[in-house]
Amino acid sequence: MKELSLLEKAPRPLRSIAEKVFDGNRISEEEGLLLYKEGELGFLGILANHVREKKNGNYAYFNRNVHIEPTNLCVFDCKFCSYSRMLKQKTDSDAWEMTDVQMLEAVKNHNQNITEVHIVGGVHPKMDLYYFAALLKQIKSFRPDLHIKAFTAVEIDYMSRKAKVSYVAGLKILKDHGLDSIPGGGAEIFDSEIRKKICEDKCTAEEWLSIHQSAHEIGIQSNATILYGHIESFEHRIDHMEKLRKLQDQTGGFNCFIPLKFRNSNNQMSAIAEVSTIEDLRNYAISRIYLDNFPHLKAYWPMIGKNTAQLSLQFGVDDLDGTINDSTKIYSMAGAEDQNPSLSTEQLVDLIKQAGRTPAERDTLYNIIRTYEREEV
Repeated sequence: MKELSLLEKAPRPLRSIAEKVFDGNRISEEEGLLLYKEGELGFLGILANHVREKKNGNYAYFNRNVHIEPTNLCVFDCKFCSYSRMLKQKTDSDAWEMTDVQMLEAVKNHNQNITEVHIVGGVHPKMDLYYFAALLKQIKSFRPDLHIKAFTAVEIDYMSRKAKVSYVAGLKILKDHGLDSIPGGGAEIFDSEIRKKICEDKCTAEEWLSIHQSAHEIGIQSNATILYGHIESFEHRIDHMEKLRKLQDQTGGFNCFIPLKFRNSNNQMSAIAEVSTIEDLRNYAISRIYLDNFPHLKAYWPMIGKNTAQLSLQFGVDDLDGTINDSTKIYSMAGAEDQNPSLSTEQLVDLIKQAGRTPAERDTLYNIIRTYEREEV
């Protein structure tokens, strides 16, 4: 009854959007923008939760994964990045460059129950296409069952250009050596003017989209992201999601969408205040409503903290990523709430149950391995 009251009290334009959502119809860019400008949190939560439960029931997904970050030395100078160090800073105390032996040991030393290794890092000239192809082959040699999700479009763009091969050719080489899917990083904001201000020297929006389209066309599934809460406007967020929605209509190759919150510690954009938790939840909700052709919406808990991630399960989110280990530094270096981002399976299951959702352990492609209906883990 409370939900019905919230919908009935909304202005007529918002009620019209609600009717479209409940009827399973796509909303327009103008309607998405109206949700950002006028939609109250409770109203958005009702619509997003409807979409979420229609697609995924009461399940909240997670997987058992390990993150490997080969290096934080990078040729690019993204203004929002607290993680990377320029190549000339390689002697800094917080710079690192792992060897292939160290990366292989990082996989070998983890519990055999992990189903995914996630490999992303800075763009380093020495770590080229063939270097990483050899690394993937070695990982598969001792863990052929392990799903390798690796390399953002930014990394693939650089590798392919350096090797003087097309995106398709570069991706095929990586796939032939063990690459199973690619993450969604590097998308940031697709608007060219914003991109010039925050990450001018990395691949363009068109190149990012082309790489993911190429991956989908050769059978490599991927994720997509957005970096929100900095100098972008609501219009930029909608434009970003519209481009993703159109590509998903063409290929169907995206598994999930991951809104990434801008964190302002230790970077060149530190003067910009971070958005509130309420805005985080509003953004999740609108993302779920707008991206009607994306199966899943993920809240990356190391970035927003466990409490906000738990709340997000009522605002369209159906996935909390994975157990992860404490080597993940991309957000801890930017001042994220969890400075040592690691959760055991038991902790993650309990967090999901406390939110009233059914924990579902998945593989990378969202095939359910196990659900936790009972009390024991």
